[in-house]
Amino acid sequence: MPRLWVALPEAARDTAPGFEHYAPQEVAGEGWRAHVFLGSLLGDRSPVTTFTPLLGAETVLDPGTTLALPVEEAFEHGVLVDLGSVTVGDLDAHSADLAYVPTGAQEITLVAGEEGARLLVLGGPPFGESIVMWWNFVGRTHEEVVAYRAAWQEQITDPATGEVLDDSRLVAPGRFGVVPDQPLRPIPAPGLPNARLRERR
Repeated sequence: MPRLWVALPEAARDTAPGFEHYAPQEVAGEGWRAHVFLGSLLGDRSPVTTFTPLLGAETVLDPGTTLALPVEEAFEHGVLVDLGSVTVGDLDAHSADLAYVPTGAQEITLVAGEEGARLLVLGGPPFGESIVMWWNFVGRTHEEVVAYRAAWQEQITDPATGEVLDDSRLVAPGRFGVVPDQPLRPIPAPGLPNARLRERR
């Protein structure tokens, strides 16, 4: 299952864990189909809560289809190609490529290759805060990420045996919440690298 990680702004980053399930309806036109799961695009709007303005839409293009997307000028955008190939403005992108579109664009033109394309259109305003990212953790400093890893490991470890739990329904309450009715084994964090994690913007 694909996952997207979003860094929360300083004012919201200690928000309690939560879960919203939303299955967007398909919007479609000649040679294309889309599901808008964050923000608004192509006349559709997602009700999912975000803490900064965001855009997320899965888009499928038939071979050779051209789709002009009106977008927010204040957003920077990424087009992440899952299958096939697409031209994004003057950039050619293939499977696993991320084409970047800086702020200032009012429209993004997508042209599918001969096999068509399945992709994610992502966007939002520049974040404007330095962050440290490692594995599934997003913090502001190396020390925060170290502490987050320790907190996660503590939640998923059986205090009696010191081993990772076999069933996520047994995960202890804590910073990272508990997924209800999830019987799969929680995934332990890998060991930290033998180096200080660096901030990025």
